[in-house]
Amino acid sequence: MMRKYVLLAGAILLSGCASDLREVNKEPALSPVGAGIDGGTVSTYRYPETPSAPVKKFSLWDDRQSRLFTDPRALRAGDILTVKIKINDRAKFKNQNDRSRTANRSLGFGVDLGWDGWSTSGKGKGSLDSKTETNADGAIERSENLELNVAAIVTDVLPNGNLMIKGSQEVRVNAEMRVLTIAGMVRPADIGAANTISYERIAEARISYGGRGRITEVQQPAYGQQVLDQVLPF
Repeated sequence: MMRKYVLLAGAILLSGCASDLREVNKEPALSPVGAGIDGGTVSTYRYPETPSAPVKKFSLWDDRQSRLFTDPRALRAGDILTVKIKINDRAKFKNQNDRSRTANRSLGFGVDLGWDGWSTSGKGKGSLDSKTETNADGAIERSENLELNVAAIVTDVLPNGNLMIKGSQEVRVNAEMRVLTIAGMVRPADIGAANTISYERIAEARISYGGRGRITEVQQPAYGQQVLDQVLPF
């Protein structure tokens, strides 16, 4: 019976590593074009619909446009705009905590008994001492610097005119893949004349910059170590 459990556990471990074993001595594969916007047409929030503007007959002007004849900005689903990302973040935290407690307890008693010429006496004393002490010291210091541009696609237009955008970018250098993804909600008025928008003007922004490949695999702890870190109590 024990042998069956061992074989079953081994099969589960090998099945979990199957995808990684197939990539041995191979470069990470690029995702198909359009894979970064799969499922991006579904909006999470729905806002009250803005009343439609009255139709102006015999007029070439559109109130949504900043130019008389053409407007290069992204306004409809499927349009593309450029997101400028420039993150220079630095944070430093330090926390120190000292806690101590001392308690002393003592108890004493005496007994004197006598009856019909017989007497006895006794004394007792007890004490209890306790002491606890806790010292904690923690520090966090990080610095992040990221500056690049990425093209995103308008996946949906909300009833109030806001745009849902989503985009991704993959760059493979040798055997390492760098992946950038961005998603969020923008106002058409925040899009510049060159059809660009800065990342801090994106509401509910989701920016991810990471990678996969040989370097990332070395930086990550082994699977066994990750499992032990989760299950070991100490």
